[in-house]
Amino acid sequence: MINKSSFHQSLKFCQNIVAGESTRLGGYSLPPFKSLNLGLYTEDDKETIQKNRQSFFESLGIKPRQTAGSHQVHGDRIIYVSQPGQYEGYDALICNQKGIFLTVTVADCTPVLIYDSKNEAVAAIHAGWKGTVLEIVRKTLEQMSKQFGTNGEDCHAYIGTCIDECSFEVDADVADNFDLTFKRWDDHLKKFFIDLKAANKKQLLDFGIPDESIEVSPFSTFEHNERYFSYRKEKGQTGRMLGVIGMVSGLR
Repeated sequence: MINKSSFHQSLKFCQNIVAGESTRLGGYSLPPFKSLNLGLYTEDDKETIQKNRQSFFESLGIKPRQTAGSHQVHGDRIIYVSQPGQYEGYDALICNQKGIFLTVTVADCTPVLIYDSKNEAVAAIHAGWKGTVLEIVRKTLEQMSKQFGTNGEDCHAYIGTCIDECSFEVDADVADNFDLTFKRWDDHLKKFFIDLKAANKKQLLDFGIPDESIEVSPFSTFEHNERYFSYRKEKGQTGRMLGVIGMVSGLR
């Protein structure tokens, strides 16, 4: 069984919110997916994936049938979720209905979870480098503003565990898409290094979310590979973590 040490539950905005992210620990998958692989679109045994997901969601006090997710495509499409289920082609999900828990799948990309406490709405965002360049976080917040009346001052956000700047080395074809603030040139390695956490945090701040209302994971998928899946470090043969957020119907 999965216990509370098996995942990092960072967001405790109020009593009616469930929010957290998984690690790779405490599941049933065999290498190279060892062990808490939650990725539906990996080559792991499908029954084992479902067993892992069942255990993880139960640890959060929710049921798999209450969750919503998407087969992500590294784009900027956003879906308003009105019922649980698995969708296709979206990298951000928004919802204002209690009892639906949004999920995003990651293994180096950046998960961003948002809670609008005034309008009671949530978002789960998958922001890889392409999604970050496309400003999917900004676009999601703007969509929440149009749909729910969301204002930055009412939001809390969590930038989850992803590949950190010290490990995300890229060539100019990727680096040229980023502002100088978020990239560093290493003259010895002849590579750029990109800070995805900082780039996505700026989009949160620019929308008006107070700095004190933004939490950033101190962990790195690449540097802490014993605890987190890393697509880059494991050369694509690995599992996936989940970021999850949603509102419960009553006080917990």
